[in-house]
Amino acid sequence: MSADRFALNTEALSAYLRTHLPGFTEPLAATKFKGGQSNPTYRLDTGSGTFVLRRKPPGVLLASAHAVDREFRVLQALQGRVPVATPRLLCADDSVIGSMFYVMDFVDGRVEWDPALNEHQPASRAAHFDALIDTLASLHAVDVAEAGLADFGKPGNYFGRQISRWGEQYKASQTRDIAAMNALMAELPARCPADDGQVALVHGDFRIDNVMWAKNEARVLAVMDWELATLGHPLADLGYLCMALRLPRNPALPGLAGMDRAALGIPSESAMLERYAERSGRAIPSDWGFVLAFSFFRLAAIAQGVAKRAEQGNASSEQAKQAGQMVDLLAASGLKALG
Repeated sequence: MSADRFALNTEALSAYLRTHLPGFTEPLAATKFKGGQSNPTYRLDTGSGTFVLRRKPPGVLLASAHAVDREFRVLQALQGRVPVATPRLLCADDSVIGSMFYVMDFVDGRVEWDPALNEHQPASRAAHFDALIDTLASLHAVDVAEAGLADFGKPGNYFGRQISRWGEQYKASQTRDIAAMNALMAELPARCPADDGQVALVHGDFRIDNVMWAKNEARVLAVMDWELATLGHPLADLGYLCMALRLPRNPALPGLAGMDRAALGIPSESAMLERYAERSGRAIPSDWGFVLAFSFFRLAAIAQGVAKRAEQGNASSEQAKQAGQMVDLLAASGLKALG
């Protein structure tokens, strides 16, 4: 797919914003961000300030994927509870720019694309990872009923349902046979623990590059990219975050395996788990390997979806094909975590 497919019709968008975004004034200029591989994301510079627009990608999509309306709802619900951008409007009319979109305030900070935090000193790296853990614990402390999100997902048996769902999604987007994925889909259900009744709002893609950081300190200004958020087991987010410690260095999903993390100041996995347990009051399960394996499997299924969209021509990032090639590595890492 050419980049033109993701170009915004700024004339049509301006006409819509004049009516629906209070205080909006022209001119309007749109610039696509580097990220937003799943849902294309744009900076909107306008006469009345800077905003961010996220949209569904054009083309044929998997059922229930790219739910920008769910993202918008989460942003509304989390105001004053968890650091997030302020949402301004949701447009479900595909005729405006070709797909559903929403507009939120621009948060002026920085994105750290690499968990190695190469431009930082050890103390700063440690502070960033501590802030990630603390933010995650705060998210999982949100009372979903009080926040109006009691119906945001199905309660109970989260891991079992997710294994089934992502197995189906993987098969729907499969482009070749991968033995490690077949093995994971066979072994994960047998290792799945009994439901322990824990339910929280889970982000679903919680990692260092989905956070907007203050420019000069290890402080979270906003958690971004809520497309995969749902009600689920909070430890799934923690396992997902910890994957970075086990992934090797690579251009698509840079990991920290093989690096001297102690010298870098990056906390060990055990230290991260201990901090989360202290901040959240939640115990870490004895079969932590299952949580990690589930996280690798789920991300592998997501990466396979990216590969399929790249094949069809409607993946929005230049890294889409690279991410698709990660499926083998992720699946192998999942099997290794299972032990």
